Amino acid sequence: MTRIAVFRSLAVAVGAVSMLAACGGGNNNTSENLASDQTLSFPMVDDVGNLDPGTMSAAVDIDIFRNTYSGLYKFDDQLNEVPDIATGAPQISTDGLTYTFKMKNNVKFSNGDPVKADDFLFSWNRAAAIQGDYASVFQPVAGYDAVANGKATEMTGLKKIDDYSFSATLSAPAAYWFTEVALWTAWVVDKKVVLAAGKATESNWASDPATAIGTGSFKMTARTPKQSIDFAPVSNWWGGSTGAITKVHIEIIADQKSSLTKYESGNFTLIGFANQSLDPDDVVRYNSDPQLKKQLQLLPSARTTWIGFNFCEGAGKPSKNCTKGNPFAGDAGKLGREAFSLAVDRDQLVDIACSKGTACFKATGGVITKGLKGYLGDNTDPWAVFDKAKAQSLFKQWDPDGSKTKNLVYTYNTSGFNKAVCDNLASQWQANLGVKMQCTAQDRASFFNARTKCSYPIFRHSWGADYDHPQDWFDFLFVTDAGSGGACYSNSQLDQMAKDANAKPLSQSLDTYKAMNKILVDNTVTGNLVYGIQQYVSPAYVKGVGGNALYDNYWTDVKILQH
Repeated sequence: MTRIAVFRSLAVAVGAVSMLAACGGGNNNTSENLASDQTLSFPMVDDVGNLDPGTMSAAVDIDIFRNTYSGLYKFDDQLNEVPDIATGAPQISTDGLTYTFKMKNNVKFSNGDPVKADDFLFSWNRAAAIQGDYASVFQPVAGYDAVANGKATEMTGLKKIDDYSFSATLSAPAAYWFTEVALWTAWVVDKKVVLAAGKATESNWASDPATAIGTGSFKMTARTPKQSIDFAPVSNWWGGSTGAITKVHIEIIADQKSSLTKYESGNFTLIGFANQSLDPDDVVRYNSDPQLKKQLQLLPSARTTWIGFNFCEGAGKPSKNCTKGNPFAGDAGKLGREAFSLAVDRDQLVDIACSKGTACFKATGGVITKGLKGYLGDNTDPWAVFDKAKAQSLFKQWDPDGSKTKNLVYTYNTSGFNKAVCDNLASQWQANLGVKMQCTAQDRASFFNARTKCSYPIFRHSWGADYDHPQDWFDFLFVTDAGSGGACYSNSQLDQMAKDANAKPLSQSLDTYKAMNKILVDNTVTGNLVYGIQQYVSPAYVKGVGGNALYDNYWTDVKILQH
């Protein structure tokens, strides 16, 4: 993914920090004694990639910088959308086109500048112009296309009413759009600061702690690329208490075992924030040791990994024109897709590639991850079961002489997990279908660039949900010309269903989205493999570590007790 994506309410204010020694005794006026050192520290295997909300897309970046930026709305612990800078829900016109937002008048950026409607209009127009991975958040707004194509600098649908209110008029009803308003692309940036640092569309300001100004509870105070990043609470933050933590220190350490060694030596508060994980051997060790297991949390993560099948020869062509050249394309390739999916024992895959079930669990209910709206239910995907005999029968019908699968290559972006998955799939396909599959890794940028152009016949695909709405899956992955699809799947029936569902509130459209998910299952568009698990490891005296299916807890949730 681009991810997405991939948000919760701030914690209740934490009691005052105790000034007693971290490991000593003592009393204070709170129900729990806090350590004197409230430094939250954790490792990342790679540096942040993009610090500008207008172009941000990676889960790692979003999980960190949701603590330094904010917008009109956010998601609470149950992923419900709630007001943040907005005073309440928007006023929506009877035709469903115009949303009027009213803002709190006490909100300030971390440098003290007041936040006004002009800042939001600037931020949203800027994001549309930059055309980052999630610029399409503003696609429903009237005038978006002109800004996206460089023919205008402002969307005609955005109108300032006064300093603390503005409206957004859509070009067509899009009931899901209000959910997207809570995403990072719609976070507000300081117009004055951004323009002072250069052109509006430049991002240099976001990488400099002096100019990385947001409205979140923390601000970046230092950064050494590829080494470390530091943050501190915002003094007199407009939102109230920033909690107990007085400093956040992130170190870039490529080797996961080295990170764990530092954690076990007391040099890190936790491992797991910013979409990080333990080395597979270590997470199994922690999960199997009764004492170490007390430090480990395994929580559902809104990510599905599946076998990507190419339906096309080139981007944008409908599947009926893509039966030549790609063995898995269109109706002619359906038996092959079914055979390759049925030939995978997902229990074995989970045991080997998912560190004995500590990194993921098998996907049996469609492509939308279990726990999210649109999930079809456990064991509803008939192609997500292991049936060697049926797989072999279908395979012989589809490729009797082996010509379609000769020299077949499964491509993935480089990572330990993706390699383990491919190695196991290749082993199973060799044993169960007699197909010799070559696993090929590519760097992340090259892989995604080529996948967008539908370059691979069979490949690793996954999606981390950006928000809990089925539209996030279909519009980005499965409608015709979906930007993140990688398979060039095209189905006019599904396209029309998506258009109809997107125009209605989710309470009226959920059944339609589920029917769309069922179409994907029935046509074996995706060979669904596993749903994700996010790992967190932290000592018992560190409270507030964890997250929901989409995001880590805010740093304001965390506190370190005396120990």
